[in-house]
Amino acid sequence: MLKHCTPAELVTAVHAAHRGDAYLSPEVTRLVLGLVTPPSGRRGEAAARLAALSQREAEIAALVAEGLPNAEIGRRVHLSETTIKTYVSRLLSTLDCANRVEIALLVRDAQD
Repeated sequence: MLKHCTPAELVTAVHAAHRGDAYLSPEVTRLVLGLVTPPSGRRGEAAARLAALSQREAEIAALVAEGLPNAEIGRRVHLSETTIKTYVSRLLSTLDCANRVEIALLVRDAQD
């Protein structure tokens, strides 16, 4: 039970406990279901698109989503700026994105 439950919910929970049953408030039930059900909608679509990436590509996409320029991404992952440009071009193609902002939005949608 949550602290801000209604008196009726509290009575229902006490009766359930007396019967030996468990009771979860609707708010807690939604939270639990959100943790065990597969993502849906925009989040699910974004996660599915990102799942096609290699580990390195996903790492580069996450750094692009942070708004980092190619030179800084290269320093962080110990690759040349030219190699990062190649990765970003491949990401744009693989993810069917028009620009870096779309990559960032896709990464954000997958995390939400």
